[in-house]
Amino acid sequence: RRSSFYSTVDLVPQLENYASTLPHQKSKSRASLKTLRKAFGVSCPPLGTHVSQQSSTMTDSVNSLPVIDIGNEESQGSQGKAPVRFGWVTGVMMRCMLNIWGVILFLRLSWIISQAGILLTCLIILMSVVVTSVTALSISAIATNGRVTSGGAYFMISRSLGPEIGGPIGMVFSFANALACALNTVGFAEVVRDLMQEFGVVMIDKDNDVRIVGVITVTLLLLISLAGMEWESKAQIFFFTVLMVSFSNYFVGTFLPPSPEKQAMGIFGYRIFISNLKPDWRGNDNDFFQMFAIFFPSAIGILSGANISGDLKDPATAIPKGTLMAILLTTISYLAISVTVGSCVMRDASGNISDILTGNITDGCVGLGCNLGWNFTECIQSQSCEYGLANNLKVLGQVSGFYYLITAGVFAASLSSALGFLVSAPKVFQCLCRDNLYPYIGFFAKGYGKNDEPLRAYLLCYIIAAAFILIGKLNTIAALISNFFLCSYCLINFSCFHASITNSPGWRPSFHYYSKWTALFGAVISVVLMFMLTWWAALVTFSIIIFLFGYVNYNKPKVNWGSSVQAGTYNMALSYSVSLSGVEDHATGLGKLKPNTLVMGFKTNWKDSSPESIEDYVNTIDDTFDSNHCLCILRMMDGLDVFDQFDSEGSKSTLLFEFTLDQIKTVFQNDQGKKTIDVYWIADDGGLTLLVPYLLTRRKNWRSSKVRVFIVGDEQNMEEELEHFLKLGFWSFCTLCEVSLSLSIYSSLISDPLFLFPLSLSRFLDSVAPFRLFDEQQEGVSLEELRQSAPWKISDKEFEAFKLKVTICLSLPVPESDCPSALYMAWLDTLTCGLHCPAVLIRGNQQNVLTFYCQ
Repeated sequence: RRSSFYSTVDLVPQLENYASTLPHQKSKSRASLKTLRKAFGVSCPPLGTHVSQQSSTMTDSVNSLPVIDIGNEESQGSQGKAPVRFGWVTGVMMRCMLNIWGVILFLRLSWIISQAGILLTCLIILMSVVVTSVTALSISAIATNGRVTSGGAYFMISRSLGPEIGGPIGMVFSFANALACALNTVGFAEVVRDLMQEFGVVMIDKDNDVRIVGVITVTLLLLISLAGMEWESKAQIFFFTVLMVSFSNYFVGTFLPPSPEKQAMGIFGYRIFISNLKPDWRGNDNDFFQMFAIFFPSAIGILSGANISGDLKDPATAIPKGTLMAILLTTISYLAISVTVGSCVMRDASGNISDILTGNITDGCVGLGCNLGWNFTECIQSQSCEYGLANNLKVLGQVSGFYYLITAGVFAASLSSALGFLVSAPKVFQCLCRDNLYPYIGFFAKGYGKNDEPLRAYLLCYIIAAAFILIGKLNTIAALISNFFLCSYCLINFSCFHASITNSPGWRPSFHYYSKWTALFGAVISVVLMFMLTWWAALVTFSIIIFLFGYVNYNKPKVNWGSSVQAGTYNMALSYSVSLSGVEDHATGLGKLKPNTLVMGFKTNWKDSSPESIEDYVNTIDDTFDSNHCLCILRMMDGLDVFDQFDSEGSKSTLLFEFTLDQIKTVFQNDQGKKTIDVYWIADDGGLTLLVPYLLTRRKNWRSSKVRVFIVGDEQNMEEELEHFLKLGFWSFCTLCEVSLSLSIYSSLISDPLFLFPLSLSRFLDSVAPFRLFDEQQEGVSLEELRQSAPWKISDKEFEAFKLKVTICLSLPVPESDCPSALYMAWLDTLTCGLHCPAVLIRGNQQNVLTFYCQ
C-alpha cells in the first residue's frame, strides 16, 4: 500500500481497491472525495528534504488512517497447499484433442466414408470445422474480455448476454456434456463387448452387455474424477500417449503390403481411392445430413478447455491458444485418416480367403474386387458381407500394423473423452447453481477441497450418464448431442456478435482475430444445422430454452453482470440523450439519466483576473467534488487555432497527452493516425483516468493512437511494481493491457517526489508570489488583519502546508477545503504550463469505473 506524492491519504493505483468487483471478494473502499477534501494538518518537510524521509512521513501518515486500510477475505485464509493449475498445453490443447478424438473417429468414421464417400466425408469434416472454428474464435474473444472463472461456456454467455440467456444455456450445456460422457462410454462398451465375443465371452446378450460394461466403466471414471483434477490430468496424459502410439501404428499399417488375409477383408493398400470418392447411400434414413449429425459430436470437444477455466493458470491466454491449436491438429488427423482408409479399404468384402480368383477368369464377378483378384459377388448380392468399410467397425485396426494397438487407441479415445465430459458437466453446473438462477439446485453448488471440486454435481452427472448408457444406442445419443451442442455454439457466437455490435466500452477483448460477422454467421449456421439435422429435437430444445428464459426473466435475479444487452440499452439511451442537445428546452427532461462528470476549460487568464473571478472558478471545482462528480479540465495553451504556433518544444511530455511535432499540426483532423496518448495515473480515482483515454481510442479518429501509461514506481522494486500494474490491466480485462491497446508501461519514470525541474519550480513561485501575504516578513501586523484586508491571499503557513503537494502531481489534484484559490490555480498552472499540445487533467469520484470482469 502506497500513497500518492501529493496526498498522504490518496493512494496510488492498486489491485486491492478493485477486489470488491469479483465474486466472493470483500474489500474496503478507497478514501472518498469527502475525506480527501478535509485538511489533515500533516506537517510537511521542507522542499529539499531527502526522498526517503518524505516517503517515511507519507507511510507513517497512511498507517495512522484506518479508513484506507484494505482487507482481503481470501488473503487471511489458511496457508494450505496451492490448488492445481494447468497451462495451455495440458489444460486446453491436450484436453480438447482427446475429446475431439472420440469414439466417432474409431467406430463410425469408416462407416461414414462408406456411405458418403471420401469427398463428401471431407466436406462433412470441413463443415464441422467451420462451425467449431468460428465458435472457437468467439470463445477466444469472450475469454480474453473478462476474468473467466469456473463455469466455462456458461460463465461466458451469462456474463455477456445476461442471466436470462445464460441460465437456460447453462442448464442445456451441462446436460449435453453429461450426454457426451454417455456417448463415449457406450462407444467404449461396444468395443469391449466385441472383444469379449472374439474370445467367446457373453454375459447376457449383445445389447445388455454394452449396458453392463458401460455402467461399470462410468462408475470407475467417477472415482477418478472424485480423486481430484490432478489425478484426472495424469490419466489424460496417459491416454494421450496411448493415442499417439495408436495413430502411428495405423499410418504405418497403411503402407505395409496387405497379406492374403487382409485382402480377403477388403484391404488392398492405396488402390481403392478412385472407387471410394463418390457416395453410396445405403438404408432409407441415410443421407448427407444424417451422416453430418452422426459425425458432428466428434467436434464438440472444443469447449473442454474452456469448461475447466477455473483450473487454468491463465485462461485468457490458454483458451485461445490451446483451443485453436487443437482444432488445427485434429482436423489434419481426421482428413488424413479419412483419405487413407478410403484409399485402402473396399466397401464390401467377405473375409473368406477362398474367394480369391485364380487366373484371369472374372465371368459373373460383381464389384471392385474383381479387378483386384477377388470375387465377393456372393456376399454383395446377398448383402451378407461382414468386412469392408460398410460392414465392419474395426477397419482401422485391420488396416494397422498391430490390431490391438488400435483397440488400445479406441479405449484411450473413448475413456479420455468420457472422463473429460464427466469433469466438464459438473464444473459448468456448479457455476450455474452458485448464481441462484433456478430453485432447488443450490445443493449442487458446494465445492470441496483445494480445487473446489463439485462432488455433488459429479454424482448428478454420473446418474444422468448412466441413465443414457442404458439406452445403449450410439447413433441415437449422437444425434441428440449434436442438437444440444449446436444450440450452445449458436448462443456463444451470438454473444460475441451482440457484444461487438453494441459497441460497449466493456467489450475490449485482447484477442483480435475474430469478426462480428463471422460470429453472426456461426450463430445462424448453427440454428440452420439444428433444424436440418433433427427438426423435432431443435423445436424441443428451443422450447426448453424459452421456458427457462421465461422463468429467469419473470424472477428477475439479483445479479449485476453488466451484460451486452444492458450495454446496448445504455448506448441507445446515451445516443438519444446526446441528440437532444440540439432541441430547444421543453416541463420532458431526461428521466433517470443524469450527468456525473463535469468537463471544463482551464482558466488561462487567472493571473490577471479579479480575486472574485478566481474564487468562482475554484468554487465550481469545489462544488463538483462536493457533489461527488468527476472532473475533467482541458487546457489548450495556444487556443484552438494551433496550426502555425508550434515549435520544437511541442513534442515534449505532457500530463495526459503527448504528441510529436508532426502530429501536433494535425490535432483536429478527422483521422489522428498513429499518435500517442500518454496517461500519468498517479492517484487511484476509480479508473476514470484510464477509462477516458481508452474511450478516445474507440472513436474513429483516435483508433490508431497508441496509449502509454506512466505509473509511480520505486527503482528498487521496479519489476514487482510493473507486475502489480499489469494485474491492474488484466482486472479491467485488457481494457488497458499491452495486447488490446498496444499499451506501454513506464514504471520507473515517476519515482522521485522532487520531480519538477528548477524552471518549473521557479515558474510556480513567480505565479503564486502576487497572491502571498508574506505575513512572517511584516512586523507589527497580525495575520487576522492581513486576512481581513485580502481574504483571497495565501499565508506563509498555508504555503508551507501545501508545499509538498506542489512537488509532483500529474493527475488532477483534489483541492482541500482550506486550500486558497490562487494557490490551487498556481498548482494547476505549473502542472500544465509550457505544453502546446492538448492536456487534460482528470479526476474520478473515487468509485470504480473499471472492474475485474466487464463482459
